[in-house]
Amino acid sequence: MDQDAPTILETLIEETRAELENTQRELKEIRLTVTQSRSELEKLTQRNAQITAQLRQMQANLESLPRADIKAAYDAAQDAQQRLFAMRGQVEKLQGDQTNLERLAEYMRRNLQTLEAMAAEQAPARGGAGGDGKPMIVRIVEAQESERQKLSRQIHDGPAQALSNFVLQSEIAMRLFEKDQDLARQELANMKSAATATLQKIRDFIFDLRPMMLDDLGLTPTVKRYVDAFKDKSGIATTLTVTGQERRLESVREIMLFRGLQELLGNARNHAQATQIRVSLDTDDTRVRVIVEDNGKGFDVEAAFSGPQRTIGLAGLKERIELLGGALQIDSQPGQGTRVVMDVPAGDAA
Repeated sequence: MDQDAPTILETLIEETRAELENTQRELKEIRLTVTQSRSELEKLTQRNAQITAQLRQMQANLESLPRADIKAAYDAAQDAQQRLFAMRGQVEKLQGDQTNLERLAEYMRRNLQTLEAMAAEQAPARGGAGGDGKPMIVRIVEAQESERQKLSRQIHDGPAQALSNFVLQSEIAMRLFEKDQDLARQELANMKSAATATLQKIRDFIFDLRPMMLDDLGLTPTVKRYVDAFKDKSGIATTLTVTGQERRLESVREIMLFRGLQELLGNARNHAQATQIRVSLDTDDTRVRVIVEDNGKGFDVEAAFSGPQRTIGLAGLKERIELLGGALQIDSQPGQGTRVVMDVPAGDAA
C-alpha cells in the first residue's frame, strides 16, 4: 500500500490538471461565443431601432396607408422585439456561464496548487494510515469526492433549478407578447425580481465555494467578512476577535484554516443549536491560531473520532490540520458547549 500511495497522488494531480485544461478550453470557446453573440445583439438592437423609427413615421400617415402594410410593419416590429429579447437572454446566460467557468477554473487552479504542495511537503506521510487503516492519500481523495458530491447537489438544487425556471418564464413572456403585452411586462418584472434574488444566492454560493478575496486580501479580511455574513444569515450572536499580525500566509494554509472555520461555524449552527459563538484569530511570526467557542449542546469528543464515519467532519478536519504540521484541540461535553482550537505553523510568508 505504501508503494501505491504516491502513484495515487500523482494520478490525482494529473486528473486535476487535465480537468483544468479542459475547463480552460471550454472557457476559451465560450468567450468567443459571447463575443459573437454580443455582435449579433448589437445588430438586432440597431434593427429594432430602425423598425421603431419606421413605425413612428407610419403613425403620422396611418389613414393613407393600406391595412396590409400597417399589419406587416407591426408584425415585423413584434418579431424584431422578440428576437432582441431572446438574444439578450442568450447573451446574459452566456455571460453567466463564462463567469461560472472562470470561477471554476480558479478553484481548480488552487486545488491543483494544494495537491502539489501536499506532494512536495508531505511525502513522508503519503503512505501513513489513519485510525481506520486507510492510507492518508486515500482519505484525501475520499474527502475531495465528498466535497464534489456536495457541490453537485448544491448546484442542482440552487442555480440549476433557478435557470430552468428562467427558461420557462421567458417562454411564457414571449407567448404573452402576442396576446397581452401588459401581462408580458408583469411576467418580465417577476423574472427580474427572481433573477436578482438568484444572483445574490449565486454570489453567496460562490463566496462559500471559493471567496476571491481570500486570494486577493488574505485570511484575516476574509474571516471578518465571513463571520459578519454568518451572523446576519444565521441570526446567531457571533463575535470575532483578531489579534497579532495581519499578514499573508501560504495559500494552502489560508485555505485550510478558512475551510476549517466554515466547518466549525456550520457545526455550531446546524448541530450544536448554539445561540452564541465566539471566534478569535491570532497570528504571530510562527503560529496561527483560530478558536471557535459556542454555548451549544456539546457532544462526546471520543465518539466523534471513532466508527466508520471518522473520515468526515471533525475527524477529517483534524487530519487536514495535521497535514500542515498543526494540531486540533477539542473541548466539549454534552450540555456544556464546545471549544475548538486550530493551531498551525505560520510557514513562509506568501
